[in-house]
Amino acid sequence: MLDDVIDVMGYKVFSESLDKIELNEGKIVVNTINPHSYVTAKSDKIFNDALKDSDILIPDGSGIVLAAKLINGDKINKIAGADLHQHLLGKLDMKGGSVFYVGASQETLYKIKARLFSDFPNINVGTYSPPFKGSFTHNDNVEIIEKINSFGPDALFVGMTAPKQEKWLHQNKEKLNFKVACSIGAVFDFYAGNTKRAPQWMIDFGLEWFHRSLLSWRLAKRNFISNPIFIKDIMLEKFK
Repeated sequence: MLDDVIDVMGYKVFSESLDKIELNEGKIVVNTINPHSYVTAKSDKIFNDALKDSDILIPDGSGIVLAAKLINGDKINKIAGADLHQHLLGKLDMKGGSVFYVGASQETLYKIKARLFSDFPNINVGTYSPPFKGSFTHNDNVEIIEKINSFGPDALFVGMTAPKQEKWLHQNKEKLNFKVACSIGAVFDFYAGNTKRAPQWMIDFGLEWFHRSLLSWRLAKRNFISNPIFIKDIMLEKFK
């Protein structure tokens, strides 16, 4: 969709600022890539396809920024899913747009909706909490799609945890009505106040992943496994 991309280990990664992302260019799918999603996609073809078919793939990880610099000498900035979320909400508030959140618990969605009413009063908000299960049935999908399409949002935020959310959006995007759709599961908890983002100084130093690891043993284990593989692949790509 955009010319402002660079190749990072086989993925076309967005290399410009968020200001380049508009809401009037048709149906746009935005996903994020970080070292863990890169490693996961190596053994998950559908997830790999979902990332590569993204209209915009933002570098939501300091490891991706590092890889771009070490391999190609390209300088890009990390763009967190939370930054993308805030950017789109700001644009929609100015025009009186609409958003729809699918995923997470009903309690989390209530918190998101309440905060949006305060932060962005001009935005029309819809939500739906789908069943918590590993995969949806046909009837589940029909209901999810019907809820979204009956609302017809400008921006659709999908929060089902990775890689489920990216794969679901990839497989159903042609049936959905939206202008921009983003898979940003962790942001639901950030915005609802369930989980705190890292302090700004840690974000500035590329340590947001470390802060999240300190708060979650699941994420810590994930990073301990994925990061060494990612670093090895950077070296292989650099010196191949």
